[in-house]
Amino acid sequence: MFLDLENIEGSRIALKDDSGTVVTYGDLVRYCKDLADKQLPRAIAFCMCQNTAGCMSAIIGCESTGVVPLLLSSHIDRELLNELEDTYTPAYYIVSEEQRQGFPGEVLFERYGWSFVRTKNPPYKLHENLSLLMTTSGSTGSPKLVRYKYGNLEANARNVAKVFSWRESEIGMCDLPIQYTMGLNVLNSHLAVGAEAYLTMHNLMSPEFWDAMKQEKCTDFCGVPFSYEVFFKLRFNHMELPELYTLAEGGGRLTDERFRALAAYAEEKGKRFCATFGTTETSARMAFLPPELAKWKTGSIGRAIPGGELFLLDDEGSEISVMEAEGELGYRGPNVTMGYGLCREDLQKGDEWHGEYHTGDIAKRDADGCYYIIGRRNRFLKLFGLRVSLDRCELFIKSAFDTDCACAGTDDRMDVYITNAAIKDEIVPYISGKTNLQRSAFRVIVIDAIPKNDSGKVKYSELKA
Repeated sequence: MFLDLENIEGSRIALKDDSGTVVTYGDLVRYCKDLADKQLPRAIAFCMCQNTAGCMSAIIGCESTGVVPLLLSSHIDRELLNELEDTYTPAYYIVSEEQRQGFPGEVLFERYGWSFVRTKNPPYKLHENLSLLMTTSGSTGSPKLVRYKYGNLEANARNVAKVFSWRESEIGMCDLPIQYTMGLNVLNSHLAVGAEAYLTMHNLMSPEFWDAMKQEKCTDFCGVPFSYEVFFKLRFNHMELPELYTLAEGGGRLTDERFRALAAYAEEKGKRFCATFGTTETSARMAFLPPELAKWKTGSIGRAIPGGELFLLDDEGSEISVMEAEGELGYRGPNVTMGYGLCREDLQKGDEWHGEYHTGDIAKRDADGCYYIIGRRNRFLKLFGLRVSLDRCELFIKSAFDTDCACAGTDDRMDVYITNAAIKDEIVPYISGKTNLQRSAFRVIVIDAIPKNDSGKVKYSELKA
């Protein structure tokens, strides 16, 4: 069974959510056994995720019975969902009671308000080690998927639990989306030690979120940079949160100012601030900065998690042996996934990465062996913790509007350059809806022409000029 949940005391609470649903470890074991009794053919299931105990139970059930879930946001753009349906032809949908009307079919299994619904698509051959799928671009819903193998999620959950020293008494506040690799890892790393996870869909700025944080006596929280921007706007550093001990961060780079503020807050209040780093391709996390170093290593992602190894590559792809150096960040470990998928035939492929992943991020390593991310080789941003494809956003806009377009920016904001001033006010609402990100993540700039070279490729370095 997933994470050996049957070995944990059955009466212990595993999952709780905003609706009041409570699921014990014994309940999870019974869920998995009852789902196994249905003998569902091994096939792809599109899981329309929400942060609820029912949704997480269904994912655990899939991992324990051989059904392979693709984790998607319940708010995904319908055009993008149709594209994924056409590409991967799922045999099942996993949906909440509220979503059922939009996904007709026979209900094969139901519990905690979530159902496995049969589609008209027949199962097809999958690689025997394929366990789970995630999109490489969580908000844009790209058909390019990351292929997880059995053992990836468990290895990362246990190693992350080890580095955080999680205990059974932890109560984790889980507001990061389940379909987001770090959100799933927050849950799994608590379950790995028999701790409790509280799932919420409340906005960070809502009183309900903070009421839950206090009433549930949450001991830890993991956020993306945007989370902590909100926290400080709400002056959380002046709140009384005696049970909250661990503040973890990942999903993008904090500003140096915010990093130092969190380190200072933790020191002043007797808490700990832990910066982490990871990718979907490494099952969430691969680096961790020990909290005692946060004050001295501003902006660092730290060192590899237990069981893993970080390294740097030069321009020729050779590993750099000098301690203080810069290069492309690489990682080795049991949490490295199998590779990508672009079509359903790719889901028959085996492990193409063999435990080693080259991130495309440029990093530097200091004399103490701590790493710092200083740039990216590829065309992605992390906006509010979600990985967003610049190229795909360009395609969306060019397809919908009569304009040339180029997208650039930083993890703070995407800059959308267009050549048609008449549609300027329409761009932000459109791309915000396509990506399911708030409008403040985008800025539109009208220019006379998109700079390109002789072969027609955009010269992104000239955009700001």
